[in-house]
Amino acid sequence: MKKKPRDFHVVIERDEDGWLVASVPQIPGCYTQAKTYDTLMKRIREAIEACLGVAGVVPEKSEFVGVQRVMV
Repeated sequence: MKKKPRDFHVVIERDEDGWLVASVPQIPGCYTQAKTYDTLMKRIREAIEACLGVAGVVPEKSEFVGVQRVMV
């Protein structure tokens, strides 16, 4: 039986060294990095699958609201 695909929100940032960093807020500790966007997308899919494969990891149910820049 084929698994139904699941949607996850991925936050992508560029660090001070130019690396792209992706994290999944619904799965604490699920993140990866890469130099290119295509590689980053491949790696974050692998990271999500690995995190879901860990016994007991159940993603938080959440609704994506948005991202806001705040200057302080």
